[in-house]
Amino acid sequence: MTLTLIKGTYRIVGASPDGDSVRFYPDNPGAFAAARIRARLNSKGGAQLRLDGIDALETHYQAQNHGGQWRQPADLGQAAAAGLLSHLGFKKVTRDEDGTVTASTPDRVPGHIMTRFADKYGRAVAIAFPGQRSGRAADGSEVNLDAKGLRASANYTLLADGLVYPTFYSKLYLDLRQAMSEAAVAAREAGKGVWADDVTGTGFRLKSRTQLRDELVILPKLFRRLVDYLGLDESGGVSLAGFADYLDTRDDRLFTVPAGHATELATLVEVKRQNVRLTVEPEQIVFAEA
Repeated sequence: MTLTLIKGTYRIVGASPDGDSVRFYPDNPGAFAAARIRARLNSKGGAQLRLDGIDALETHYQAQNHGGQWRQPADLGQAAAAGLLSHLGFKKVTRDEDGTVTASTPDRVPGHIMTRFADKYGRAVAIAFPGQRSGRAADGSEVNLDAKGLRASANYTLLADGLVYPTFYSKLYLDLRQAMSEAAVAAREAGKGVWADDVTGTGFRLKSRTQLRDELVILPKLFRRLVDYLGLDESGGVSLAGFADYLDTRDDRLFTVPAGHATELATLVEVKRQNVRLTVEPEQIVFAEA
C-alpha cells in the first residue's frame, strides 16, 4: 500500500529506545513537513517513531493519576529493545542505570522508514527498515509496500521473533495487518519470546504491584490500563473492585476481526474479583486511531 518513503539515520545516544520506539533523523530536514506529516522534531531534527502494529513490554512507563514510573518484566522488555537496535544495525549499546543510551557502536546507522501520519503525541507512525532502500524510489516519494516487502522491517521481525505483541490500529493497511497477524500467531504457537510466559488470555490473579512489575507477562495495553487504574489508589493497594468501571471510562474504541464487531476494550476484558483476562487474542483487535 502507498506510504511516504523517508531516508535518514537512527541515532540513540542520549535517548531511551525500547522495543517499539526509536529516534529517526531524516536526511531532508523538511521531509515530514513536505509529506504533511505532523511529526514533532527535536532541536537536531530527530523524530520519535512509533513502530506500527507492535507493542513491546514497557521499560519505563509513566502512569497516569500520579501513579509513578512502572515497567514490565525487565528481561523481556530489554530483549525487545536489543532486538530492535540489532536489527537496525547497532553492534554495541551501553546504557546507564536509568536506561538512557550513553554510547553506541556505530553512533548512528543509516535507515529508512515508510509512514503516512503522526499520532496525537507527534510520533511518526512508521514501518522501520535498516539501511538505505534499494531501487529507484526517491527520498520523500510515494512507494508501495506489500506483505513481502514488510518482512525486511523491524516491525515484522520483532513480531516473528516473539519479542513484541501485535497491537493494531485502524490506519494500518489490511494486507500489512494480516501479514503481521500471521507472524504473531506463528510466534505464539512456537512459544517464542513473550509467548512462553504470556498470561493475557489464560488469565491471572493480581496479588501485588511487585508481581505486576516483575512477573506478569501481559499485553502492554492491558498493563498500562492496570497501572493507570492503580494510580488512583493512594494507599498503594491492588484491589480491582473498580477496574471494570475504570476501563469503561477510557473509551478504547475498537473492532474485532474477522467479525467486525465494533465495541470497546472494556467489553473484552473479563474481571472477576482479582482475576483478569483478555477474552480474545490480541491480533483480533483493531483499535481506533485517536
